[in-house]
Amino acid sequence: MTVHFYSSIIESILTSSITIWYAAATAKDKGRLQRVIRSAEKVIGCNLPSLQDLYTSRTLRHAGKFVADPSHPGHKLFETLPSGRRLRSIRTKTSRHKNSFFPSATSLINKART
Repeated sequence: MTVHFYSSIIESILTSSITIWYAAATAKDKGRLQRVIRSAEKVIGCNLPSLQDLYTSRTLRHAGKFVADPSHPGHKLFETLPSGRRLRSIRTKTSRHKNSFFPSATSLINKART
């Protein structure tokens, strides 16, 4: 019952819009949030997914919806290379743009495919 409480309340608060803010978060911020998860593990008494795992799974699921829906405005940003195995990386000039959703989702999809 405590695991269901954690996943429905605490995890949803921790990961609200995680696909947007996680890539641009500092290591210090990520560490603080991971500490909350470790504290919950101690209270509940079982292993919980790390913040990185939550980010990866939710981003892949979110980006998968864009890739599958040709009518979505972001569909064109997930263009495959001529080999058909990987997605074309989005060129960015600033780290602010590189840490946004589409470039970070593209790199996660490419890592998952290899």
